Amino acid sequence: MARSGIYKSEVVRARNKLLASGVNPSIDAIRAELGTGSKTTIHRYLKEIEEEEGGATGTKVAVSEAIQDLVGRLAARLNEEADARSSEALAVSAASLAWTQKENTTLKAEGQTVRTQLEQAQRSIAAEKADHTKTREALSSKTLEATQLNQRVMGLQERLEAEERHRQSLEEKHQHAREALEHFRTSAKEQREQEQRQHDQQVQYLQSELRKVTDSLTGKQQELMRAQQEGVRLIGDLSRVQAELHQAQEELRNLRPLKDALAFEQQRTKELGEKLVVQVSTNQALTAIANDMQTKLESLQNKSQQLELDLAVAKAATLAQEGVVASMLQRLSATSPAPEPGTL
Repeated sequence: MARSGIYKSEVVRARNKLLASGVNPSIDAIRAELGTGSKTTIHRYLKEIEEEEGGATGTKVAVSEAIQDLVGRLAARLNEEADARSSEALAVSAASLAWTQKENTTLKAEGQTVRTQLEQAQRSIAAEKADHTKTREALSSKTLEATQLNQRVMGLQERLEAEERHRQSLEEKHQHAREALEHFRTSAKEQREQEQRQHDQQVQYLQSELRKVTDSLTGKQQELMRAQQEGVRLIGDLSRVQAELHQAQEELRNLRPLKDALAFEQQRTKELGEKLVVQVSTNQALTAIANDMQTKLESLQNKSQQLELDLAVAKAATLAQEGVVASMLQRLSATSPAPEPGTL
């Protein structure tokens, strides 16, 4: 085990031994001979020995040892500076790594925020899709009701035409009875009275049916008005949906700078690049969904316009039916036989 210190006498003995062996007594040689000792201490002792002995040889050795000592101290100083620079480089690298980790954490948080916003937009679009489905079902129901109403109106029109043919047949019979009145007055009178009663009953029946038809048409007109109001409300809903879709498209356009920032971070790290690709794919899917929703909205608008047109046609048909019924009543009133003079 090496000792903690050396003595001048030991340095002298080691120096003399090296000189006797023909070896230059340098600081390293003396230190190797002693097996311990500081170079500075050995240098100081050698300098004292040379000052005591004097001579040219001693001076040369002292200068050489001084140079070696200077070189050693310079090497130690260089090592210290190298260590300091290495520590500084490590500190800068650690700071850069911490900043990069912080940036990655910030980008992850921003990506999570964008993902949350996209999920909310998807839920909103799903809700609007459900509302559109309900609206489409309501429109289908109203269209079916309008079709059924048209069928009922056509059935009533056929019944009125049948009654008109029956009335014409009665008029023909009445005309034949009047021609045979002179020959069969008594029987014709009874027959005319009987036919008159039947005719009155039929007129009353037709008037009752016409009142029912009128009431039914009035009810259907009210239903058509309600359907028209429902169509106006649906148009308002469509306008609101279009506004919300436009707002969603604006939000998508506002997300494009964030996509560019994610693309820039993709060049820095592979992991952030993969997340950016996923984010871009999600944005494209949302854009496709928004475009599909816009197409469905346009189709719904076209169906609403078709429904309004059908309602207008049904209203016109109703008005035409009312005109036919009024004309029928007027003709029935005009063709009713008046009582002949002298008859009761």
